[in-house]
Amino acid sequence: MPAPVFLPESPEAAAPRVNLPGADLLRALAVAAVIYSHISFYVIDDLGSGWWVIDVVYGVLIEPAELNQHLSFVGVAVFMMLTGALVTRSAIRDGPGKFLTNRFSRLLPAFWVATAIAILLVRLGINGMFSGQEGISDTEALMSFFLGGFFLKPEVAVLGVTWTLTVQFLFYLACVAARPILRLRPIVMPLAGGALCSLVLLYNVYAPLPYTVPMLSKIAATLPAVFLGQIMYLAWAKLAPGRWLIVAVLVQMHVIIVATQFRVYWAGEHYLWTISVVAAAVVLIGRYDGVPTRWSVVKWLSTRSYIIYLVHTLILYRVVENTVLYVGPTLAFALFLLTTAAVAEIGYRWVELPGARAVTAWRNSRSRVASKHELVRRHSGTSVRKIHADRA
Repeated sequence: MPAPVFLPESPEAAAPRVNLPGADLLRALAVAAVIYSHISFYVIDDLGSGWWVIDVVYGVLIEPAELNQHLSFVGVAVFMMLTGALVTRSAIRDGPGKFLTNRFSRLLPAFWVATAIAILLVRLGINGMFSGQEGISDTEALMSFFLGGFFLKPEVAVLGVTWTLTVQFLFYLACVAARPILRLRPIVMPLAGGALCSLVLLYNVYAPLPYTVPMLSKIAATLPAVFLGQIMYLAWAKLAPGRWLIVAVLVQMHVIIVATQFRVYWAGEHYLWTISVVAAAVVLIGRYDGVPTRWSVVKWLSTRSYIIYLVHTLILYRVVENTVLYVGPTLAFALFLLTTAAVAEIGYRWVELPGARAVTAWRNSRSRVASKHELVRRHSGTSVRKIHADRA
């Protein structure tokens, strides 16, 4: 069966809608996994102590399922797979300007505000850097607003969790660059992307140290999760033959194995299995439309998941550090969660939503102006042709 061929003038046929009613539930579970992961790292690795919740999670999820310690990469992998599954259709349908505006309008305002707060907290001596430096220079601070600090050697991270945005932004730009391929042979993108990720990993291993870029290995080791999400969409939408979907999955598995062997990952050797379990969960829960997908708490966590992701590490260490001696770990972490929820609500209502609306309004106004100019141009051209016709 030949791969589908789509023409530019038939966007509806090129990108069928695939409903994922379980996406909100997946986001809620993902943000919970990310928060747990950072709590577990903090308690075990930094404090050298324990907590009964960590014991329960280890006994129920990590040990029986053989997942990564701290549930490392579980939440990130869910978010990345959802990115690939949900964004690919828009990348095929929408023009580059609209596609990028839609993506960045939601992500950039909250990212910039969170980065500014992180820099301020470091400058005030309240928080430390996430990459070990004592402080951050003006140049490094400016670079942080554009994720540039992650590409320095040594890395400069004022807000460590935002490294995942480098993966998402690179994927968005790749979708724009590969749009003609996505519309003609969409399976080529995850195939070529996986091959390129392998080459990046090999380059950073064998190139002389001064010429390596460690962050590129981290991106290359994470992109397979995004490509697996893209493969899921192509399978659900029937946009690629089954045999090539299998090959594309095997290509991503190869990248994950190479990244594990070269120790690009940071929490053990179970990444292939962990990502496989996450992929199975996304496939099963993504199309699920049961009662839990409509719970209020699930909706709230889903819509605020991005803000929670951005700010939770800015809050975690200081809240727990200043309360745990007085109220114990359980209440300390409960206070952390309540504080994070309050900050996330403020950030969602006063930063994320207004920022997205402002960028969308700006894009729409530019589109209206461009349409008006196009109408004037066409009208002028018609009038000129009419005058020439009358003279003739």
